[in-house]
Amino acid sequence: MSNERPPQGGGRRGKIRFSKKWKTKPYGALDLGTNNCRLLIAKPVGSGFRVTASFSRIVRLGEGLSTNRFLSDAAMARTLDALLICSEKLHEQGVVKTRSIATEACRRASNCNNFFDRIERKTGLIFETISIKEEARLAMISCQSLLTENTPYALAFDIGGGSTELIWSKRDQKNNYEIIDVLSLPFGVLTLSESWDTNIDFRECYKNMVAYIAEQISPFCNKNCIRKKVHEGDVQMLGTSGTVTTLGAVHLKLPYYIRSRVDGLKIGFDELANTTRVITDLRYEDRVALPCIGRERAELVIPGCAILDAICRSWPVGHLRIADRGLREGMLMELMLADGIPILGNPATISQFSSH
Repeated sequence: MSNERPPQGGGRRGKIRFSKKWKTKPYGALDLGTNNCRLLIAKPVGSGFRVTASFSRIVRLGEGLSTNRFLSDAAMARTLDALLICSEKLHEQGVVKTRSIATEACRRASNCNNFFDRIERKTGLIFETISIKEEARLAMISCQSLLTENTPYALAFDIGGGSTELIWSKRDQKNNYEIIDVLSLPFGVLTLSESWDTNIDFRECYKNMVAYIAEQISPFCNKNCIRKKVHEGDVQMLGTSGTVTTLGAVHLKLPYYIRSRVDGLKIGFDELANTTRVITDLRYEDRVALPCIGRERAELVIPGCAILDAICRSWPVGHLRIADRGLREGMLMELMLADGIPILGNPATISQFSSH
């Protein structure tokens, strides 16, 4: 990277300087989660952006974190290997402005700051750990264009590796969504797979897992009167996570994952339940053999299905919109908007939570 270019990253070291002459160059967004490391690089095009490069790898950064409260040496080594690839891609693409964020695993880990220092020394990437509210805000920025205008409330969720975010929001007069409340459940597909043994009496274990998750959701539902609004037909539901995109691909019987077929897909709860049943009835090796699951997701898709099952049973909206987009797209939109690039949408309307 030349000395002229602004440094990558965007959190702990303050704001990044940016020159107008770089506005046609690519932007980068890096999301380091409990299970995945994901990079997206895009250029502004018209009122949107075009992805020029991407990278995703399951690193299991939060492996063992639920009991140890710190990031293990093996998990950090796997993650550093992935981040070195991300750093190389950012250099190769000539990215001039990047935001790099970390979520639940780094919120919990006692050695997170030491790990960030190590990342910066080895890769040049500068990370920030974002709050639960910021995570919800970025998710809504990227996904709200998939929501319909004729339903006043939206319930969005993101099933992660170490946590699950539930976002309750309402459409405002400018047709953007104002976040009313957020619940972050302290478990995701990785942490549930570590704490529940589905190999012993699978059916009973799965049933108990769904009941446990639904119990954790109940206070959030009661606080916001969500079930009442669902029965009145005023709520739409949107899911963004590897679990829902995988279920969408399996439902469509895709020979391989095709983002354009899955992103924005509307699927009924009956179809969702049938697809969940197909996956949960399969043995591990048979799940591995499915082209849109594979070995890396074969174990984690079961707790993901349990979380989704609990959400759908708690709030019988009837159908779900699937989003193959999330924090990275939200960051890219904000980076471009901050530099005066006319990206479609106005995230400023959801920059603050309403009082509740």
